[in-house]
Amino acid sequence: MILIVDDDNAIRLSLSMLLRKGGYEVKAVAGPAEAMAVVRQAAPQLVLLDMNFSRATTGDEGLTLLRQIKIFHPDVPVILMTAWGSIPLAVEGIRAGAFDFITKPWDNRALLGRIEAAINMTGGKTDAGEFDRSRIIGSSPALMSVLDTVRRVAATDAPVLIMGENGTGKELVAETLHANSRRNGAPFVKVNLGGISRSLFESEMFGHKKGAFTGAAADREGRFAVADKGTIFLDEIGELDVNSQVKLLRVLQEHTFEVLGDSVPRKVDIRVVCATNADLSAMVADRTFREDLFYRISLITVTLPPLRDRKEDIPELVAHFARQFSKANRMAMPDITDDAVDYLSGLPYPGNIRELKNLVERTMIISQSPVLDGRAFRSASSFAPDMTVASVAASGSLEDIEKAAIENALAKSGGNLSAAASQLGISRQALYRRMEKFGIST
Repeated sequence: MILIVDDDNAIRLSLSMLLRKGGYEVKAVAGPAEAMAVVRQAAPQLVLLDMNFSRATTGDEGLTLLRQIKIFHPDVPVILMTAWGSIPLAVEGIRAGAFDFITKPWDNRALLGRIEAAINMTGGKTDAGEFDRSRIIGSSPALMSVLDTVRRVAATDAPVLIMGENGTGKELVAETLHANSRRNGAPFVKVNLGGISRSLFESEMFGHKKGAFTGAAADREGRFAVADKGTIFLDEIGELDVNSQVKLLRVLQEHTFEVLGDSVPRKVDIRVVCATNADLSAMVADRTFREDLFYRISLITVTLPPLRDRKEDIPELVAHFARQFSKANRMAMPDITDDAVDYLSGLPYPGNIRELKNLVERTMIISQSPVLDGRAFRSASSFAPDMTVASVAASGSLEDIEKAAIENALAKSGGNLSAAASQLGISRQALYRRMEKFGIST
């Protein structure tokens, strides 16, 4: 049963009809006294709670009732209903234990999505359909805890904030959320907010009409329009300046935006997933990130564990990256020895999964051996530690980087072929063949 608490009879009727059509049992009451009478008898699935029940607009009545409900049923999710001007009060309600807040007038689809998310995340039943986690490799307890949250929230339209260090796979989690949502046939639009300048934010996100500003030679569709009916992934949201945060908040709250050069508001139907490696709570305290935006994007927060906290996943990750790289480059899949896995499991990985992936690929490039042991990975780890697949592409070919690796090893060993071969993790005979291939002499 969902409990609606609002002194406006029209709102009670409207919400009751919407929720009953959605398959929910509903109880609607006009004020705190009636609400507490219901709460004392049974625990609702969820409470939709207005902030004010008299002429006062302080929100104190709603906050008091929220705290009373939480005394009786601390696990029952409460969604606050508020006007745009009282969002700071709603934020205070979140601090007091509310699950979420909506503004009046609300969007019916968005409201139902938030209700479904709240019930699912606090013990309700979830979709029993097959969960596609093919993008996420590993089965450690730390990772499975994250995937359980992703599974439970994916089918809803609830906004999700993905937090974690660089290289932990935040974009892959965002893709997994989209793939398991009802929107999986619609666009998944990735936006790197750290790469958009303040002056171009509105044009990039909302689009512009021809002639809207100097250089606007043609109409341009913004990222929100492209993502309509799908999911928009806002990466590096901690990099967004305060002025742009205000503009983003209005779109997320009202689901409308205006194209630059066009004053007609446009409706957009999107699911929002954000990601950051920044400490947004600290940024809120420093007033560099808006508190109301923080609560709007972090209805559900997923924190990805660093690789050092899920080392039992390393063998599976290594095999996956080796298989993936072999297929992409038409190479034979190498055998990876136990001592290689032991060595890889002992590394600190400040760059997390991305660092491990680069090390596996770099070792395969340098060694080109059917068997990769610990020595091969140690050699590749010590050689050009900043070398990535991107640098391979920049060099033009795998052969260029292999030649550079051999020349580097020969230089370090002072021309000693045995020492150079040892550094590279290959035999002396294999080194001879490669030197002959590339025309390298000592």
